[in-house]
This record gives sequence, C-alpha cells and structure tokens, in this order.
Amino acid sequence: MALQIGDKAPLFESKDQNGASIKLADFLHKGNKIVLYFYPKDDTSGCTAQACNLKENYSDLQSAGYQIIGVSVDDEKKHTKFINKYELPFPLVADTDKTVVEAYYVWKEKSMYGKKYMGTLRHTFIIDENGIIEEIIDKVKTGEHSAQILKK
Repeated sequence: MALQIGDKAPLFESKDQNGASIKLADFLHKGNKIVLYFYPKDDTSGCTAQACNLKENYSDLQSAGYQIIGVSVDDEKKHTKFINKYELPFPLVADTDKTVVEAYYVWKEKSMYGKKYMGTLRHTFIIDENGIIEEIIDKVKTGEHSAQILKK
C-alpha cells in the first residue's frame, strides 16, 4: 500500500539533527505547506545535490509558502555533520528506527549491481496546511528539485 494524493499525511514524532523532538504536527496550521523529502543517505552525491538545490532556492521556496523537512535513516551526528558541511537551513529527521520511512511507504527493497538491500526511496511529499498530501514527487531530479516543487 502506498500513500496517495488526498490522503492524510501520517503524523510522526522523531529526533532532529540536534536530538530535539520534531513533530510534523508542529509544522501544520501555520499557513505554510510542508515539503517532506525522503533521501537515502547523508553526504552522497545525489543526496548532496538535492539538499544543496533546496538550500540554493530556500528563499524562493519560503516565499512560495513552503517549509522544508528532510528525512533519512542516518543518525543525528551524521545529520549535524551534513548540515554544517553544506550550511543547510532546514531540519533533518534522524529516523533511525525507520518509523517515518515505513509510515510513508518509502522503505523498500532496492537493487544495486545485482545485490538486493533495503533502503529509502527518494520521494517528496507536499503536504498542505491541514495535513493532506497534495502532491507526491516520486521521480526526483536531485539537481532540479526546487524547480519540481515550484513548477518552474
């Protein structure tokens, strides 16, 4: 089963890069939409391109009414290092117990060089102020992700 446009976004509480509690509910009802993006691993080429593209266009995204939250199964320490290295202006969820990736159905079997393994799919969910999924981007272009969100 996968989430669909129009579904209620699964609420979650996890830890951010600082080990502080981060709740999706805290971002709702503030007049902004949420860009909840899932990515496989901190500081890899594709994930870095995606995060840096969001950073480079952060003011445009904010002006258009979006709040950005990244999610991977990396721990707080890796997230802090990633944020500091690339000066990322948005929080990253350390989903080490995989509850968030499983709730959004993005923890799936993947394959590389013929070897199968479990990993996070690169998907983005745009969630409206009421917690409803209004768009799902499942073919993320890492270097152009902001344009996909802003429809430029």
